[in-house]
Amino acid sequence: MARAEPATVPRSAGTTDPALAQHPWWPWVRRGLILIFFVAVAVLLVRFGREVEWDAVWKTVRANPPATLLLAAALAAVSHALVASFDLLGRSVTGHSLSAPRVLSVAWVSYVFNLNLGALVGGAGFRFRLYSRLGLDNGVIAHVYGLSVLTNWLGYLVLIGATFLLAPIALPPGWEFGSHGQTMAGVVLLLLALAYLLACGFAPGRSWQWHGHCFTLPTGRVAMVQLAMSLTNWAVITTILYILLGQKIDYPVVLGVMLMAAVAGAVTHVPAGLGVLEAVFVALLGDAMSQSSILAALLTYRALVYLAPLLLALAAYVVMEAGLRKNNPAPQRA
Repeated sequence: MARAEPATVPRSAGTTDPALAQHPWWPWVRRGLILIFFVAVAVLLVRFGREVEWDAVWKTVRANPPATLLLAAALAAVSHALVASFDLLGRSVTGHSLSAPRVLSVAWVSYVFNLNLGALVGGAGFRFRLYSRLGLDNGVIAHVYGLSVLTNWLGYLVLIGATFLLAPIALPPGWEFGSHGQTMAGVVLLLLALAYLLACGFAPGRSWQWHGHCFTLPTGRVAMVQLAMSLTNWAVITTILYILLGQKIDYPVVLGVMLMAAVAGAVTHVPAGLGVLEAVFVALLGDAMSQSSILAALLTYRALVYLAPLLLALAAYVVMEAGLRKNNPAPQRA
């Protein structure tokens, strides 16, 4: 599940951040805080893991029929292809000259690293590195990335808003976000999505300047394509989980829980949402299914959607880097 992060433009080689020049100790502080954060996450995961009956989990994983795994794997491939094609919309809007296969390869590799390492490293970092080496300037790359992020979350806003309004999620006792809060949130989220669609279709001025680059909202037609593609992708992801959960939980319920887990993962910034996805599903579906069955479904989901594509993306990235180095060798130093 893709994560929303602001597009960042990397500094050119040799450029020094003024803040770092004034505070040379800051990088070490930042690294220390990051280390503390990941240690805390690891401790929480260890504590969580000790409470899980892993024998029952692995038994449930192995009980999946091959046909179920093949269908889930095929749907995972469809989802990855859909998300990679988001960048083709950016190509259409910006008019850059890279071929569709080039765009799809960069977008897919970036998406896989985004899933596993976070949006700043994967979604933004890999796009800027690969697209820039293919000749795109930072403004165009930021525009393409921004449209991809908007596409992903546009469908999310519509689905979570409709879920809150039409099929409120049964939250555990003690969660203060009750049915009234869900109704209010649903209205706000749907209005945000509607505002974007209306701005794309009818706003007289859809362009603005940023650091000398012009950014333009897509047309209303492109915005509707964004919405259709995003809705389809979220539906496919939910179907994967629905199948792996044995179709024992109603599809709208699985959809609502998955959407809650997606935003929780985006807010916490934990790479791959590790532990967050599991915690949300167990908390919200623990009364309907055994913990071992839920965790087995999520482990299989991670293997098909995160880990297997990561192995392929690593190989693809090595090949891409080798090709870029061959075609664009580094200049010789005097």
